[in-house]
Amino acid sequence: MAAEGEYESILCVKPDVNVYRIPPRASNRAYRAADWKLDAPDWSGRMRITAKGKVAFIKLEDKVSGELFAQAPVKEYPGVAVETVSDSSRYFVIRIQDDNGRSAFIGVGFGDRGDAFDFNVALQDHFKRLGSVSLHKRPIFLSALLISGC
Repeated sequence: MAAEGEYESILCVKPDVNVYRIPPRASNRAYRAADWKLDAPDWSGRMRITAKGKVAFIKLEDKVSGELFAQAPVKEYPGVAVETVSDSSRYFVIRIQDDNGRSAFIGVGFGDRGDAFDFNVALQDHFKRLGSVSLHKRPIFLSALLISGC
């Protein structure tokens, strides 16, 4: 995922996040937070969003020990790794992945809309920065094509 020697940067930390087991998606219908047991989260803790190279990682950690509960690698945003729900701005569906590559979809929710906004913006900003870097490289590539006669 990330090249050796790349450093990990912290994009955002949210001290309070809830995790929910979610029912399977019904065909192509959007996820709805109202379908989850919002009054009884399956896990609560802290969320840290980090980046290493081009990949962002949503890390769900114990508030006290910092032990990793689950993580979701995000290679593009918006994308399959993070989806919004259709009925709330405070809840998202993320695809967590273990070290063996097995994945599952879980619901995450914030008690405060501001925290949900910060989460969304941290991911958008990370991938926007990557996009601006690739835009700067594109003219060089096009110039090389023109010079080589391709």
